[in-house]
Amino acid sequence: MNVKQVLSQMTLEEKVSLLQGRGWWHTVPVERLGVPSIMVSDGPHGLRKQVPSPDHPGDDTIKATCFPTAAGMACSFDPELMAELGGILGDTCQAEDVAVLLGPAANIKRSPLCGRNFEYFSEDPVLSGEIAAGYIRGVQQKGVGVSLKHFAANNQETRRMSVSEHISQRALREIYLASFERAVKASNPWTLMCSYNKINGTYSSENPWLLTDVLRKQWGWDGVVMSDWGAVNDHVKGVAAGLELEMPRAGDDDDEMLVEAVKSGKIPEAVVDQAAERMLELIDKAVSQRAPETEIDLGQQHHIARKLAREAMVLLKNDGNLLPIRGNKKVAFIGKFAEKPRFQGGGSSHINAAEELSSLEAVRSVCPVTYAPGYGIEKDEIDEALVAEAVKVAQEAEIVVAFLGLPDNFESEGYDRTHLSIPACQLHLLDKLLAVQPNIAVVLMNGAPVEMPFVNRVPAILEAYLAGQAGGGAVVDLIFGAVSPCGKLAETFPLKLSDTPCHLNFPGDGDHVVYAEDIYVGYRYYDKKEMPVLFPFGHGLTYTTFEYSNLRLSGSVFTGEPVTVSVDVTNTGKVVAKEIVQFYVRPDHPGKSRPIRELKAFGKLLLQPGETGTVTVTLDSRAFAYWEDGLEDWHVEPGKYVIEAAASSRDIRLSAEIAAEGKPYCPPITMDSTFGDVMALPAARAAAENLAAQLRGAPVMGGDEISAEMMEAMFRDMPLHAICSFVNGKLKRADIAALVKTINEAL
Repeated sequence: MNVKQVLSQMTLEEKVSLLQGRGWWHTVPVERLGVPSIMVSDGPHGLRKQVPSPDHPGDDTIKATCFPTAAGMACSFDPELMAELGGILGDTCQAEDVAVLLGPAANIKRSPLCGRNFEYFSEDPVLSGEIAAGYIRGVQQKGVGVSLKHFAANNQETRRMSVSEHISQRALREIYLASFERAVKASNPWTLMCSYNKINGTYSSENPWLLTDVLRKQWGWDGVVMSDWGAVNDHVKGVAAGLELEMPRAGDDDDEMLVEAVKSGKIPEAVVDQAAERMLELIDKAVSQRAPETEIDLGQQHHIARKLAREAMVLLKNDGNLLPIRGNKKVAFIGKFAEKPRFQGGGSSHINAAEELSSLEAVRSVCPVTYAPGYGIEKDEIDEALVAEAVKVAQEAEIVVAFLGLPDNFESEGYDRTHLSIPACQLHLLDKLLAVQPNIAVVLMNGAPVEMPFVNRVPAILEAYLAGQAGGGAVVDLIFGAVSPCGKLAETFPLKLSDTPCHLNFPGDGDHVVYAEDIYVGYRYYDKKEMPVLFPFGHGLTYTTFEYSNLRLSGSVFTGEPVTVSVDVTNTGKVVAKEIVQFYVRPDHPGKSRPIRELKAFGKLLLQPGETGTVTVTLDSRAFAYWEDGLEDWHVEPGKYVIEAAASSRDIRLSAEIAAEGKPYCPPITMDSTFGDVMALPAARAAAENLAAQLRGAPVMGGDEISAEMMEAMFRDMPLHAICSFVNGKLKRADIAALVKTINEAL
């Protein structure tokens, strides 16, 4: 398709028609000019394509492979693994004539209560952005687009379609936008999906600062922005702000209003032309790369889903090396989730799984086990008969694997959790089991952190998350040692809900929520507060041990040459395993309030026993920068920084220092600036000392009741505009203003 030529032949009404969907899942064709319709469909951890009438949201969906959800996949710390997943999903889309897969979701996990956290990657924007970029790269290499979502700050389900989130510019840039920025710049997604919520009072769907200034002008992206389903408040404002596609179709009224807005001069036709051109480019890109001959093998996909699930699970605890289970031990599986696992979340990402493998079924090929359900999953009710049966089975076993977690109705798109507890019936069961059996390994199936009142009473805990249709087999592979666990937490597990950073500000008051924790999200908050946590960000065990050595740096923060960081890792145990090395940057100088440390890069190694490998990453100047509102840009403070090689955010193995040179940021001096502000500037210190001398002679500043410490404190924090009140008319406001001007000129 010659996009420019087609656009030039379109009527205003035809151009406007492209900017709404046709029904639920398709774009509008322009048959007169040979412009076809293309289909978009839900993801992100499988293809959720509705049939047989795709335009009707109530119909059944096709059978497809359900892969592990994002919460687990992020724990792999493996963008290449995500690219492999993306490639499989891209092939599936080609086989099903789907042009754009609606995912991945790169929103930050602000609170563990968010009902959709199972579909999000991490509390950290670097990890989230890198994992999302790998996924996008894999899908789009197959000639299928993605829709990176939900742009931006969709961090809760409560009143998600109307809530206004009040977020500082710095928190947006460093946390909530940074995840998207990294993915956009690294992988260039074909489309982005705007979120439902307002940001600082403006709906995302009609926010020109978000959709045009940041996304297009600053990040240089030029794809199609589509709305989340039903997220458009005002179609005309949306198109003017940078929204190309409203989904699903809202009706002829929106088309008519947009046509009238152009004809009346409310918005230039050039704005509609640009949006229509981007839609035509998307359609052309999809059609030109269409591969209808693509074949998929659901059986092979199931095996890959099992492999991915193994990489996504995290061994949280393994006292006494209870796991892996070896030898001819009597093993009992207890818990309904062993028989009927929960492997995905509810809502728009729910996959009609082509196959389902439970741990109880998978273990049959490994060894005989006894089994008792112990609890039901429909209601949180204690069934004493089931408990008694489970206790008897536990007494007769040497090791119990207890399957616990959150039922479907505990977490889902559409609503948030109100607590971090797992069902009381499961906790009651575990108490009874521990009374008769100390050797218990807990397997957790949940989409987000839970409280663990049992953490000090059980020797082993495996976090399986929502591991997809083959997750039950992956659990068996790990607990019996076919492979070693290698995942590490992409989010912090707090001790209790009241410890969480936004506890007093989630989900807000009506349609208003303040992000009062600002940049201190997840481990950034817990570290700054020096708070204990249940399990820290980046934590995860294997069946071996690793030794870090020879951390080395090269390059300079300010020469334009990235800093190269390398560290050697040796497998000092007896089991082949993978280690995920995390690299944090820690400012070590006075200056702007900063997190204690921030993840800036990571790498992953597969090592045989006794083998040594090297992880090398590069850090550009952005890795050392913070967002300075006064500059409206990133800024690197001069001073010392520490680069840490770590096994988790609280397991720092090695560190090395590097210095950044340059000028500190000096905000302009105003009448509201204090003596302390001025005294900190060498060019202004002489003038400030002169003013201070005059103040010291003022009558109100004398007297035995005023100590030298008090006087200096008053000088330090006194605004310049207050001077006139203390010098008995010797200085006028015009004199102070002239001094301010002189200082700023000197700066």
